[in-house]
Amino acid sequence: MVIAVLASLAAGVCFAVAGVLQQWAAAARPDAEALTARLLGHLARDPLWLSGIGLAVVAYGFQSLALAFGPLALVQPLIVAELVFAVPLSARLHRLRLGPREWLGTCAVAAGLALALLSARPHGGDPRAVDLLTWLLVVGVITAVVCTVLAVARVLTGPWRASATALAAGAVMGTQSVLLAVTVEHLRDDGPLAALAAWQTYALVAASAGGLLLIQSAFQQGPLAASMTVLDATEPVVAVTVGTVLFGEAIHTGWPVSAATVAGLALVGAGIVSLDTSPVVMALHGRRGRGGRDRTA
Repeated sequence: MVIAVLASLAAGVCFAVAGVLQQWAAAARPDAEALTARLLGHLARDPLWLSGIGLAVVAYGFQSLALAFGPLALVQPLIVAELVFAVPLSARLHRLRLGPREWLGTCAVAAGLALALLSARPHGGDPRAVDLLTWLLVVGVITAVVCTVLAVARVLTGPWRASATALAAGAVMGTQSVLLAVTVEHLRDDGPLAALAAWQTYALVAASAGGLLLIQSAFQQGPLAASMTVLDATEPVVAVTVGTVLFGEAIHTGWPVSAATVAGLALVGAGIVSLDTSPVVMALHGRRGRGGRDRTA
C-alpha cells in the first residue's frame, strides 16, 4: 500500500510538470492555430512540448505501478493532487503569486474530485456485453455534447474559453478511457488479432488523437488553472457515467455516500468558477507561455 501511495503521488507530480510544460509551449502559439492540425504539427517540433509528453509517459508508468499495488479507488484520488502542484508552478513561471482565492479554488477542485471518486467507487460491469446500437447512441450523444460545447467556446473569451475547450477535451478523453477498457479486454481474453478486428480499437485511436488536439487547444487558449482543473474534473466523471450506462458498472449510493459525491462535485464546480473569475488567472491569460508576450485575443 505504501508503494501505491508513493507511486500515485509521483505520478501526480509528473503529470503536473508535464501539463505545465505542454501549456507553456502551446500558449506561445498563435490563437489562429487553436483546434487545427497546425497546432500539433508545430508543437511536435518543440523540444519543450516533447519533454512534457515524455514526462507524461513517465507519469503513466508510475500510475501503472501504483495500480499494481493498490486499488483504483485509492490511486485516482491521489493522482488528482497534480492540480495542487501544477497551478502554483504555472503561476510561478509567469512571475505571479497565487492568493487565498486561487489556492482555495485549486484545492477545492482537487479535494472535491477526490471526495466524489472515493465516495462513488465504481465497480463491476462487463465491457464486452454492449450491443452496437447502444454504443452508437452513447457515442452520438457525447459527440453532440462536444460539438455544442465547442460552439459555445467560440463566443466565450478569457479563461472561460479555455475551460469550455477543456470540458470538450475531458468528455472525449473520458470516452477514450472507456474505449481503452474494451480494447484491453479484447487483448486479455482473445489476443491481439481480436483487438485489431474490433472497431473500438480504431475508435480509441481517433478519440486519442482528437483528445490530444482539444487538450493542447485548451492549453493554448488560456492559463493552466482554467484548463487542467476542468479537464481533470470532466474526464473521470464522463468515464464513470459512460461506464455505468454501457457496462452496467455500479456506484455506491445511499446516505451519506451520495451526499458526499454531490458535495464533492459541488466543490469542483465552485473551485472552477472561483478560478475562472480570479484576477490572478485573468492576468495569467494575458501572458504567453514564453517571453510574457501579450495575447491577441
